[in-house]
Amino acid sequence: MTDVKRIKIDVFGRVQGVFFRSTTQEKAQKWGLKGYVKNMPDGSVHIEAEGPEDKLEKLLKFAHNGPSFARIERVESKYEEATNEFKRFRISF
Repeated sequence: MTDVKRIKIDVFGRVQGVFFRSTTQEKAQKWGLKGYVKNMPDGSVHIEAEGPEDKLEKLLKFAHNGPSFARIERVESKYEEATNEFKRFRISF
């Protein structure tokens, strides 16, 4: 069985109002990840996800590119131990 990890990703740039959250959710669900994506007051997008490390790497790679209308300036990420608190991947408000 693949080891489950947790990743926290903060994406900065033009990332709100460009379908970033919905595209992130679509990708995460496709890859079987659980967690959430949320717009932050400072204009960034925050992602927390749990799943197999190879799938989290795919999510991180996506975060560096985003959907077509996004303009990524910076991505910060860190891995942590999984808490298994998520039931699915959702958009948080």
